[in-house]
Amino acid sequence: MSTHRPLVTTPFTSASTAADVLRGVDLTGVRAIVTGASSGIGAETARALACAGAEVTLAVRNPVAGDAVAERIAASAGGVRPRVARLDLADRAGVARFAGAWSGPLHLLINNAGVVTGGLERTREGWELQFATNHLGHFALAAGLHDALALGAGDRDGARIVSVSSTAHMRSGIDFGDLHFERRPYDPQLAYAQSKTANSLFAVEATRRWASDGIVANAVNPGGVATGLQRNFTARQKASLDAAEAAGIFTYKTVEQGAATSVVAAVAPEFAHSGGHYLDDGQEAYTVPNDADLAQHPHGVKEWALDPAIAQRLWTVSTELLGG
Repeated sequence: MSTHRPLVTTPFTSASTAADVLRGVDLTGVRAIVTGASSGIGAETARALACAGAEVTLAVRNPVAGDAVAERIAASAGGVRPRVARLDLADRAGVARFAGAWSGPLHLLINNAGVVTGGLERTREGWELQFATNHLGHFALAAGLHDALALGAGDRDGARIVSVSSTAHMRSGIDFGDLHFERRPYDPQLAYAQSKTANSLFAVEATRRWASDGIVANAVNPGGVATGLQRNFTARQKASLDAAEAAGIFTYKTVEQGAATSVVAAVAPEFAHSGGHYLDDGQEAYTVPNDADLAQHPHGVKEWALDPAIAQRLWTVSTELLGG
């Protein structure tokens, strides 16, 4: 599945920060939700949006940590304090409550939250936790907020969803025969990779289904950023990360740089009405074959993460799992 059209480009690079992307941008009147905004890239994304005038809701699993971030944001955003709301993406009922409690339009949904496990963990439904949280939870959240996004699209010429993926997607496609590792040996790295591929595929199918409502979705790779996401890494996972850095597959970014590509997808005019893309370092990434070597293409996106047929199938399976 080669890309025949020119790739979408922006003025931003790997060195750009979220503040750079938002320089001169006025987001007054924009309502945004950022999941996983109690630390790391999510907190910085929320801060940058709030400082540009957006009305931001921090959707977090730990409201106490969220409140602390909200206070820090208020101090740097002219006293405007983001709203904090509890959201556990692994809890289907909780996701439904969050979406049901939302009132009025929504213009930006930043699906930033993510978990990494060191071993096999399951939800109460028996779903593998990384897939359930990183993909299914965000899938259910976006579906539950569709009408609010459509409303937002109507009053601001479009609404956007940002789906935070990862270079890790290059390690695994979607194993529809064993999504939840019920038969194959559990490998937390492969499970994480599968969930990150799913994040990209969501953007492809959400755009196909919802562009007519004024809603587009794009996936982003924030790059290598040292955050709380790595706290559960096993020794093997840490060794793999160290090896990747040594091989030049990635260079660590600051949190401010890591948030930049999410903000590009959220506000750059180049992506206002164009979705289904995978962004890396502020640009649309080039597509590589599924057997491509990650070390040779650290800024590429594999075909399996953008394949429309796979995206449609994943949407159908996800809807069935969630009882829709």
